[in-house]
Amino acid sequence: MQSTERQTVAIENGEIPAQRAGASGGRAARMKPGERRVHILQTLAVMLEAPKGEKITTAALAARLGVSEAALYRQFASKAQMYEALIDFIESTFFGLINQITAREPDGVLQARAIGLMLLRFAAKNPGMTRVLTGEALVGEHERLAERVERMLERVETSVKQCLRLALMDANHRPPGTDAPATALPANYDPAVRASLIVSYVLGRWHRYAKSGFTHAPDQHADAQLRLILQ
Repeated sequence: MQSTERQTVAIENGEIPAQRAGASGGRAARMKPGERRVHILQTLAVMLEAPKGEKITTAALAARLGVSEAALYRQFASKAQMYEALIDFIESTFFGLINQITAREPDGVLQARAIGLMLLRFAAKNPGMTRVLTGEALVGEHERLAERVERMLERVETSVKQCLRLALMDANHRPPGTDAPATALPANYDPAVRASLIVSYVLGRWHRYAKSGFTHAPDQHADAQLRLILQ
């Protein structure tokens, strides 16, 4: 059985513990409608942490929760809606944290590095969510889900590119006599190329993490590697 540290869903700087629904074999405790939806999503995220990556059915999810499939469909019209809710959660977490990073860190290059580290650490805390981000959990599901994830990653890349553009502008247009920027940039620095490389790097680390059965930490040596990408 996996540790409770792995069975968590991160939100901003805190974590919501994913409850082990149905573990005792009894039926789920009575909950309010909003709590039921969260409980279903927490349990789905935990089931996605299975190292073998087996496809999750609504029947298996209902059994894990100790409820009927009909009870699931009273909260979500389809399994696709459950995955959409997980993607909504991931997206709101990512951009909430990106906003925090850009608000507290004035240097654009350091902003981009912090965003890359945040994406990798989110995966480390949320293995099941990583399978959604890589698309592995969405194979055979409605194609709009994979499209949602792709659009989200495009937004992330745009955010990183904007950080690096601001860094380049700051480096090139700083008035004489003022302090140098925290990170010096070469004359041919291309923010779009670096932003694309960061997202590709993060995706690669996510995939390796999932394929290793969540044993190869996605953020291992990440700080040093991101420094190389961004220099």
